[in-house]
This record gives sequence, C-alpha cells and structure tokens, in this order.
Amino acid sequence: MCIRDRYMGVSLQTMEKLEDTKKATETKFDTLRKGQDADLLAKWEKEQNALKALLSETDDFTWSLTDPTKPLKYIGGIDLSFSQKDADMACAYINVLTYPALDVVYEDYEMVKLTIPYIPGFLAFRELPHVVKLIDKLKKENPSIVPEVFLVDGNGVLHQNGFGFASHLGVVLDTTTIGCSKKIFFVDGIGRDKVKSIAPKLRRGGDWEKLQGDSGRVWGAALKSHDESTDPMIISVGHKISIETAVELVKSCCNFRVPEPIRQADLRSRSIIRDFDRKFKN
Repeated sequence: MCIRDRYMGVSLQTMEKLEDTKKATETKFDTLRKGQDADLLAKWEKEQNALKALLSETDDFTWSLTDPTKPLKYIGGIDLSFSQKDADMACAYINVLTYPALDVVYEDYEMVKLTIPYIPGFLAFRELPHVVKLIDKLKKENPSIVPEVFLVDGNGVLHQNGFGFASHLGVVLDTTTIGCSKKIFFVDGIGRDKVKSIAPKLRRGGDWEKLQGDSGRVWGAALKSHDESTDPMIISVGHKISIETAVELVKSCCNFRVPEPIRQADLRSRSIIRDFDRKFKN
C-alpha cells in the first residue's frame, strides 16, 4: 500500500511532510545499520513483524484501577544498567512492588555479558532474553507475587518500528506492559521540539497530553508525573493496555518524576554496577 493510500484524506502538505520525515528517519537508520549482518537484520525484522502482529493496544486484563473488587495487587519494574568499565557488561534487574502501597517485596538481578550486537530498532533481541530469564525464575519460585503489569524503562509502540522493548516483552510473555522513558524517540514528526512545546501546558503533577504524530496516530503521551518535575515522562503502550489506562497507572506510581517500580530498579541496578566497576580488572 502506498503512502498516499494509507493517509487518504490527509492534506497534500501533510503527506509531503510525512514522506520527508520518513526519508530522514530511514537515512539515519541506514547509517546506523551500515555494516551490520544483513542476514541477521532480515531475520530479526521478520521475527519482529510476526510478534508485532500480536500486539494489543486495548485494555485486556482482569484487574481494575476503579473497581475495588478487582484490585491490582502487584506491579513490576524492569531496568538494565551498563558498566562504565566494560560496555558489554550489564545488570539485568527486575522487582515486584505491592500496589498501591508501592513497597518492594521482591528483587532479582543478574550480571550479564551482552554478546549479541546492538542494531538500532532491535534492542530487545540483545537485552530481552536476560530479563525473560529473571521473570521465568520469579514465576517458578514465587508464582503468588508475579506482577499483573510490568513498567519498563524504555519504549513500547513509540518506537522507530512501532515495537520497542516494552512491546516485545509484553507479547513474548503475553502480559501487560507499559513503556516509560525519560527520552523521546523521533517518530512520525514527534521529537524533542514537540515535547518541549507541550511541557508548558502541563502545569501540575498528573497533567498529560497525547503525543500525536503527523499521520494522526497517537503514539504515546507526555506526562508531568510530579509537581516538581520539569521534563515530562514519555509513556507508551507496551502490550494489552490502552494509553489512557497506562497513563493513569503510571500517575499513581509517581512519588517522584520516575514511577517507583522503575526508580527503584534504576537505583538498585546502578548500585550493583558501581560495585562491579570498583572490582573490575582488565
């Protein structure tokens, strides 16, 4: 299907802007992917598209944020922190917090050597297996506290291929996930300038606005997560949740700018990495 058919009814000026944006993004990606294994890239692209076909951006779970008879009991946080001494070493970390109290009741981590190459747009193929291993261990050893939803330090559908780490994880595990990022990807005309233009409108903690691309698609949301925060968090659907519910849940998890499951995961994993780096020997 050509771009003109995909965006029928959109003005000519908007279509031209879409095409220019698409070309600019593709040029940047081509540069970053230059020299990568073409067969591996083709394999990952095929796998990613197959998983993406299973993606759900609607509420598909048994818990409720408003019905006390269907409470959300546990929420998880996921993060990877990288060594300053060895760029291929990382701490893969998960935690489980009670909801809505947000008390940490479980944590686990593993220091991992990342041997798979990083290719832009396919980060999950490099990092996700280590996270899945930790979650599988949690399911086996502590099935009663497996989170009903995971907050991921990264992106979901707000991604160059529309399928970031949070979405990839959600589909692979068939569970609800939300992408929570401190940074913005340039997607469909959405970039730092757009977020900067939205930020002044978000005056109080909990204020948010959808991030709509040039195509008209809503890719995520900018959330002022705390009264004192100046830069909004970038929220996107991972899997099995709507953007509206995703934002409401993240809002309820923010004692600071970063939602508590991810904040705790980041603090703890960085502490582990610092210990590793202090002991590091070439």
